[in-house]
Amino acid sequence: MSITPISELNDRARDVFRVVVESYLGTGLPVGSRTISKIASLSLSPASIRNVMQDLEELGLLAAPHTSAGRMPTETGLRLFVDGMMQAAAPSAEERRAIEAGLVESGPIEEALSAATAALSGLSACAGIVMVPRREPVLRQFGFVPLNDRQALAVLVGQDGSVENRVLDLPPGVTPSMLNEAANFMSARFAGMTLRQAGDQLSREMETERSLLDGAARELVERGIAIWSHDADDRPVLIVRGQAHLIDDGTAADLERVRQLLEQLEGKQEISRLLESALAGSATKIFIGSENKLFSLSGSSVIAAPYRGADGRVVGVVGVIGPTRLNYARVIPMVDFTAQTLSRLMR
Repeated sequence: MSITPISELNDRARDVFRVVVESYLGTGLPVGSRTISKIASLSLSPASIRNVMQDLEELGLLAAPHTSAGRMPTETGLRLFVDGMMQAAAPSAEERRAIEAGLVESGPIEEALSAATAALSGLSACAGIVMVPRREPVLRQFGFVPLNDRQALAVLVGQDGSVENRVLDLPPGVTPSMLNEAANFMSARFAGMTLRQAGDQLSREMETERSLLDGAARELVERGIAIWSHDADDRPVLIVRGQAHLIDDGTAADLERVRQLLEQLEGKQEISRLLESALAGSATKIFIGSENKLFSLSGSSVIAAPYRGADGRVVGVVGVIGPTRLNYARVIPMVDFTAQTLSRLMR
């Protein structure tokens, strides 16, 4: 459905529409004409308000739930409100301090991103999300820990102290001594390289037959490099915090929607693809309900803003996921401030 331009609504319709949306976003309940008529600034009778609300419903901006005589905004109505009528409120000094508190220049950047996301989640009462800049770790040490005859735990230690483990299927005939040989070879040859550089170096050594490894140990090294490289390419680098905020007293009657949203949050690859669409822009993006196919069932909204690295390029996205009934005027500036703060940290 095409969205009615705000300019096509007369003053009376705009006033009634604004009251309905703001009341719904505040309470989550449909709004009736009697409630609106008590607002002195409108000076409209309940009958006049009902007529205006009926007109807004016919335009696809309001809807009437079967169980209530009141109206609530549709997703189309919310989009019109956010784009053309909303008056954003800048984050308070307390909110800014809460977001900045966890952002320290020392320590892994992931810790700062996680802290900012947790603060954003708590302030917005939504799930906080952040896409971490994709960085290839610089390697320091490798290890293989046998699990059984067919599998081993491949351990990668980065120069920043990070440790990653992967379960690796072993080639036939691999012995514990071969595991040690392969680990020592990889640590000696590839320390100080990224995974991509290590893979290229391994290929060159295999081509020139300069590798001193036998067939089984050589295959083990190849598999170790491959499993980390493949995982790094496919794994969404996404931090999600505050899913519990999505379950409150107001969701008791809508548990199925919440369940679907929580399941969608588990599918980090799908959410990462959604957020990647915000990487190309320079401003905060808002996805409302079924505007994005991923959240068509749960009827959720996403507010996401890109943040930049030291060279000024966009390197990630931070935002929130929550019900369509959220305080857009408060949360959008909060997300935008978090993105700006992260950009300053990354410089």
